[in-house]
Amino acid sequence: MRDGVEASSTPAGIAHALRNDLLEGAFEPGTRLTEESLSARFRCGRHSVRAGLQTLVAEGLLEHQRNKGIVVPAVTAERIDDMCSYRSVLELGALRLALTHGSDFSEVDEAVGRLESLTAETSWRHAVEAHSAVHTKIVEAGGNARLVAAHRACQNELNCMLATIRADFSAPRLAMMHRHLLTQLRVGGEVALRALEDDLELGGRAAMHLALRRRRGVPVHIP
Repeated sequence: MRDGVEASSTPAGIAHALRNDLLEGAFEPGTRLTEESLSARFRCGRHSVRAGLQTLVAEGLLEHQRNKGIVVPAVTAERIDDMCSYRSVLELGALRLALTHGSDFSEVDEAVGRLESLTAETSWRHAVEAHSAVHTKIVEAGGNARLVAAHRACQNELNCMLATIRADFSAPRLAMMHRHLLTQLRVGGEVALRALEDDLELGGRAAMHLALRRRRGVPVHIP
């Protein structure tokens, strides 16, 4: 049982348990999730399993492949670029709204503080979740519910991708980066936008490509 949730055999409970597995990196890309095995695991009917799986397919965390069924999707360079470009549009758009509204970013400050409270021994998953919370608060500062909903779905998929490729993130490093980012956000204007763009591109896209190359055993040169 993971996190005590396997006792729930409802579609929502099944989706929650499998989502946690994906965020922990418990499944390798290409792993096939069968209704038969999951029905045995959750002690429930296949219709409940099917509904739970479809929830995760809709979220982009699993995919339906012809002749294979439901599988854990591979993380590719193209998928990283698609995700990071989409995320940038959402976050930079939300930041522009926040700057227009004169947001004080106090909730971003609180999220950065929680990230700073973590240690180098903090689990990878909890560090990434705390990091995600910082970016969520940046989007929420824009005051647009549609952007917030789109970003939440984006973050779930992004964190599962990070769990698969195991990007090199630690809580202290993330905290230092995001305390600096918050300082720049409060400056406002182009300084704030450029700081967030740099964070998304260097701390996000570039770090994920580097982790993917390492996972594939490709030699990495760091100047």
